[in-house]
Amino acid sequence: MARKNVYSVGQINSYIKNMFDNDFMLKYISVRGEVSNCKYHTSGHIYFSLKDDVGILSCVMFAGNRKGIAFHLEEGHSVVVSGKVSVYIRDGYYQMYAEEIKLDGVGQLYLKFEALKQELEEMGMFADEYKKHVPLFPSKIGIVTAKTGAAVRDIIQITKRRNPYVQLILYPALVQGEGAAESIVNGIQALDMLGLDLLIVGRGGGSIEDLWAFNEEIVARAIFDCNTPVISAVGHETDVTIADFVADMRAPTPSAAAELAVFEYKKLIDNIESEFSHLNLLIMRHLRYHRNHFEQLQLRLKNVSPMQKLERQKNEFDRLQDKLKMLIDGYIDRENLRLKMSAAKLEALSPIKKLSSGYSYTTINGKALVSIGQVDINDHIKINVCDGEIDASVTSKSEIKREELQDG
Repeated sequence: MARKNVYSVGQINSYIKNMFDNDFMLKYISVRGEVSNCKYHTSGHIYFSLKDDVGILSCVMFAGNRKGIAFHLEEGHSVVVSGKVSVYIRDGYYQMYAEEIKLDGVGQLYLKFEALKQELEEMGMFADEYKKHVPLFPSKIGIVTAKTGAAVRDIIQITKRRNPYVQLILYPALVQGEGAAESIVNGIQALDMLGLDLLIVGRGGGSIEDLWAFNEEIVARAIFDCNTPVISAVGHETDVTIADFVADMRAPTPSAAAELAVFEYKKLIDNIESEFSHLNLLIMRHLRYHRNHFEQLQLRLKNVSPMQKLERQKNEFDRLQDKLKMLIDGYIDRENLRLKMSAAKLEALSPIKKLSSGYSYTTINGKALVSIGQVDINDHIKINVCDGEIDASVTSKSEIKREELQDG
């Protein structure tokens, strides 16, 4: 058997790319379709797909060609894209390299979305007054999403990390394709009957077609009629569905829904302990304040009590009594001293004492005899001595000169 030529993958891809590049029709072509899977890359490139009822064409507009688009490209836009179709050698697939993009009306899905949104909004299904309160500390949470995939894994992991005591109940629903809307509705209604604290309804990211089940009216009404609070968690942060408007709370992603729904147990315990310590400190301060206040009132009451008043008056009476006794004793001592001094003076002046010392007291006719001029010869006089009286008669008298008295 003759050996045939063997080519590398790169050679084949380069050959096919060359065929595309040499095809006159594909060098510059305009394609009409609906935008899907639109992503603005940080590099400035725009990656998207064009689709219709038959197929999908991958497209890219490089940052250098952004001047060829005058609007922000979004999901559901119906556009006409002009550029070339070529092969990306590294991955071996062909795509359209857009040089110009023009609006060609709005896609059917986008129109359907806007029409339902307006209808439900006019019915009041988005109104805040119908939003149910999402509990802060749910213990049982229902999840309506696919049984496999990143959404349910993220919710489970985040829940275990934040609070392993929260019970999760999964309803494995179809989240895209035929029958997805009905499956989501069945999940909401089934979990609503279990008396759970909260429901998370959603899925991971995807194109507008992938997320369309959450734009269906039956899903919106199931969420609105649900007695259990519902958090919607559909797609990525930039994806918005009808379910987000009807739900009691919107989370940008399933992971964010778990963060919003599940309280952090350790943080809660730390907060409780901190608040308990703070409360204990406040109680101790309060008790000290009231204890001091009570002691002050007790002291004031003691000061104004009748018994305390009587005790003070008794003490004052005792003090005054002691003072009076001291004054009386002092007065008596002073009077006794004065009496003794007077007695001593009186004793010194006593006639009896004088008489006992050899002196006598003479009277005539009851009057003290102090001068010889009071008597005459033969007058009767009385001489008083210390132990009696002597009657006598004057037999003679002689006068003593004053000078003699002084000399004597």
